[in-house]
Amino acid sequence: MVLKVFEDKTTLAQAAAEQAAGAIGRAIAERGAARVIAASAASQIEFLEALTAVPDIDWKKVELFHLDEYIGLPMTHPASFCKFLQERLIGKTGIANHHLLNGEEIPADVIQHTNKLISSAPIDVAFVGIGENGHLAFNDPPADFDTEEPYIVVNLDQACRRQQVGEGWFEDLSAVPTQAISMSVRQVLKAKEILAVVPDARKARAIKECFGGEISPMAPSSILRTHPNATVYLDKHSAALLSPATLAALAASV
Repeated sequence: MVLKVFEDKTTLAQAAAEQAAGAIGRAIAERGAARVIAASAASQIEFLEALTAVPDIDWKKVELFHLDEYIGLPMTHPASFCKFLQERLIGKTGIANHHLLNGEEIPADVIQHTNKLISSAPIDVAFVGIGENGHLAFNDPPADFDTEEPYIVVNLDQACRRQQVGEGWFEDLSAVPTQAISMSVRQVLKAKEILAVVPDARKARAIKECFGGEISPMAPSSILRTHPNATVYLDKHSAALLSPATLAALAASV
């Protein structure tokens, strides 16, 4: 794993998009198709804008998997991650081969169906974020580092739910669902390449805990340090609490 630190979220997003486009292009060149996982969060907006603006990506050959979704939330709700991906990625690129998680359907049925699809072949690249509580997908602390199930039902902790209110997706805490369907930690790690896009000062504490401390289920995204081809994109604000020693060891400053 490597950390890359940028001056601001705009330059961060552009660099991450260039790496993402390269990963997609290589997979298509080698196998004729690319299998991709995408996150849905406020932190991903600039990255997805930059990625969808990259010319010459053959999106018709991209198969898209969804990272997580709230249980019980309609796809039309402003906070729906399905809606987010439809508007910010699928609608802009015309990706036809996508597998969105329907939060209104029976979770066990959604999981069984999507587990079969995602397990049919390797994932080329995963685009993820890191939560304010360090979560990876919706795997809040203490995260399950052991399950091999691709998708699981998870309980959302207070910090995670407060983040959703703080970002403006819900009016108050009572409106935020308490459960979600999430890709498991092990399934994320199965991707050949992982790009974590993590701008903004509100992520600084999580970044410090995940990359300045021990690898632990209490800091779920710390597990990215075990992946041989993971890149964590930070801006100077999200990297602000990392020690010089940690930056020297892990960061490729830009």
